[in-house]
Amino acid sequence: MKTIFLVSLLVSFASCQPKQEYDLIIRNATIYNGSGEKPFLGDVAIQADTIAEIATIINAKGKKEIEAKGLALAPGFINMLSWADGSLLKDGRSMSDIKQGVTLEVFGEGWSPWSAN
Repeated sequence: MKTIFLVSLLVSFASCQPKQEYDLIIRNATIYNGSGEKPFLGDVAIQADTIAEIATIINAKGKKEIEAKGLALAPGFINMLSWADGSLLKDGRSMSDIKQGVTLEVFGEGWSPWSAN
């Protein structure tokens, strides 16, 4: 009887623990982790500027939550041989690349306005 009481007491304490809170949780996204493995459905939690957790289900709450069902989530892509210098001169926001997930442009292969002469 004493054992049952202790177990129920522990379960009660465990359920009273406050849920972890993150700045942002993206839920139910198709996650491409960049490793080449098959994507999976899951959640991503972000705290400040850091990915804090990636899991099929994150049992926490977010200050902000985004429902991403039917959407893909991936790390930023690197364009190692960018020829976007012309479009960047016209519109420095780089929207054509950003909307495709490119977060880093590498210039200077051969000649570009940014390469040293």
